Amino acid sequence: MISGTSADGIDVALLEFAPRLQLIAAQTYAYPTNLREQLLPLIHGAEQASVDHLATLDAQVGESFARAARALIDEHRIDPTQIQAIGSHGQTIRHRPRAETAFTWQIGDPTRIVELTGITTVADFRRRDVAAGGQGAPLVPAFHASVFADPDEDRAVLNLGGIANFTLLPHGGAVRGFDTGPANALMDLWAQRCGIGDHDSDGAFAAQGKVDQALLQRMLADPWFALPPPKSSGREDFNDAWLTPLLGDQSRAPADVMATLLALTTESVAQALEQHQPETRRVLICGGGSCNPVLVGALRQRLGAIRLDSTADHGLDPNFVEAAAFAWLAQQTLSRQPGNLATVTGARGPRVLGAIYPA
Repeated sequence: MISGTSADGIDVALLEFAPRLQLIAAQTYAYPTNLREQLLPLIHGAEQASVDHLATLDAQVGESFARAARALIDEHRIDPTQIQAIGSHGQTIRHRPRAETAFTWQIGDPTRIVELTGITTVADFRRRDVAAGGQGAPLVPAFHASVFADPDEDRAVLNLGGIANFTLLPHGGAVRGFDTGPANALMDLWAQRCGIGDHDSDGAFAAQGKVDQALLQRMLADPWFALPPPKSSGREDFNDAWLTPLLGDQSRAPADVMATLLALTTESVAQALEQHQPETRRVLICGGGSCNPVLVGALRQRLGAIRLDSTADHGLDPNFVEAAAFAWLAQQTLSRQPGNLATVTGARGPRVLGAIYPA
């Protein structure tokens, strides 16, 4: 289970790993409206919270995750005793791997999940990697490598969530991975500011606009994009406080801003791939942005000869790849096997991630 940087809901996926990977059931469940309204300012870094408020949100998010798990179990008439464990990513409220005292923080009390589901829960995956000197993200590349790598082809997996991130899968050589910058986070923010909803449905608003090349270049000039991997990001870096000064006082058609934000995602992704794995022949896309036909079309055009596939073409629903990854990470933890890749996060070495909360 995971709720990503967009905090638009809890993705729940039930998987079987033996004799082969199989997605049994999957669903996204919305947060209660009041809870999401309290979470978003924290995720954006626009609000500080008291200890009491944070502790309350931690409990409420944990209960929401538990209810989501129970809903999937009940809807599909699954025997809970047949479920070995729940892997819960929780909700990131702050990610500061480059701070003087590096940290990352995901809330969603796992003890609530255990109590309300009766199922062993594995949680708090990222902090061990940060403690070992890593970025704590992305953590999905090890899973991507186990599912999508090909011995005869250089591939990349592109997750288009609130933040975009790559897993690079060369046919010979080490797996690498890193965040490339904003994907849906800024486009969702702009959609909300324009009053067209929580997001730009199917990219329709962006399709009405024209890219402001001068604005795009100012965005791409942000020093974050020039940082070498390992690197990770979140709404702490790309938020309203980042966007508003770049827009300045100049009047622009709102659709032009949306088109430019979409181009920012496209261009930052393409530049990262050209720099770090120019031999790529196939990109597999997943995440919420993979359902945006305008974004996918722009990526397809920008990547040129590189083939662009959905992970659905390779056996896994693109909306639930990250949730599936945390089921896999939970299995790794229960087996006392590492879940991180030091070549991705920059940690001092492989680590068994997370903590186990027995039923």
